Amino acid sequence: MNRLINRLGYPLLTVLTGFLVANSLTGCHSTEGKAEKEKVAAAEAPEPVEVFALQKGKLSSSLQIPGELLAFRDVDMYAKISGFVKSIHADVGSEVQEGQLLALAEAPELNAQLASAESKLKAQEALYIASKANYDRYVDAAKTPGTVAASMIEQTLAKKESDFAQLEAAKSAYREVADMRKYLEIRAPFSGIISLRNVSTGAYIGPSGKGSELPLFVLTEQKRLRLVVSVPEAYTGYVDLNDEVSFTVKAFPNKKFTGKVKRLAGALDKRLRSERTEVDVINSDRKLLPGMIAEVTIPLPTKNTTFIVPKTAIINSSVGVFIVKVINQKAEWVPIQKGLEEGDQVEVFGEVKEGDQIMTTATEEVRNGSPVPSSKLVSK
Repeated sequence: MNRLINRLGYPLLTVLTGFLVANSLTGCHSTEGKAEKEKVAAAEAPEPVEVFALQKGKLSSSLQIPGELLAFRDVDMYAKISGFVKSIHADVGSEVQEGQLLALAEAPELNAQLASAESKLKAQEALYIASKANYDRYVDAAKTPGTVAASMIEQTLAKKESDFAQLEAAKSAYREVADMRKYLEIRAPFSGIISLRNVSTGAYIGPSGKGSELPLFVLTEQKRLRLVVSVPEAYTGYVDLNDEVSFTVKAFPNKKFTGKVKRLAGALDKRLRSERTEVDVINSDRKLLPGMIAEVTIPLPTKNTTFIVPKTAIINSSVGVFIVKVINQKAEWVPIQKGLEEGDQVEVFGEVKEGDQIMTTATEEVRNGSPVPSSKLVSK
């Protein structure tokens, strides 16, 4: 080789060197071009669609609605008979016990009626005693045969029974007047607080006329309250008797109160499309007042396991609500109905089964029946 180079000289060496350099550069350009094509192909390939396996679970949410606190018992007290207030024994804010005397009225005409009824009763008692004694004598005499006619015994018996009936009527008339006098005593029908008083000593009271325009007293039970809320139709199936709810009021914004559901209306209000629900609240310290507005939190735990998906998996289109199921690398829109929501998760109901692959982030760009080249299974 050296001889050949020496013979041919420097020109040949130059040609050989150029040829080798050209081959080297061609090889480098070929390798770089292939890598660049691979990068472009990888960039143009669509990213795999994220899907998850549909599973059942329980979702626990809560409902925030306003409510109103009412007295468990609240009564307007009126006079049953006419009279004048003689004395008052309770005022606004007074805590009274059942049967306690609140006010005493007087009616002189009732005293006269009672005295008349009492005298009639005593007179009738005397008549009955006399007729009974007369009957007893005839019965004793009749023991001797032929002494007393049977008709006389019958007459005296009839007189005794008539006088007895008149006696019972007199007793009833006396009890009626005596009971009417009891209505002059205004007593508390249950234990509570006097929240209003509209009468003073000497005022005229009665079942009709000027004295009946306003109640004498308003008696309110405060140690137990009713919390009344209207549960919307969509949530009535989640509320049961004895469920515990919590609430707050503006007067004590940092304190949470609790109560138990005790009464359900069993029918929807025709205007509000909601069910009246009453919660019993123990108010021993009487901090809560009837009439307060409460912000109520009602827990809504699901009773059965249902399918749960992230909110991003739901398409709210103009024709309905759907999730996208991937079957054999094709997208299938499945119509569903939504249930409870909690955070970024929601219950769904539809023609789906456990294990179905559902698109994690569904958009209307993925049309029904469109191909899904590749998918990546992720945990929900």
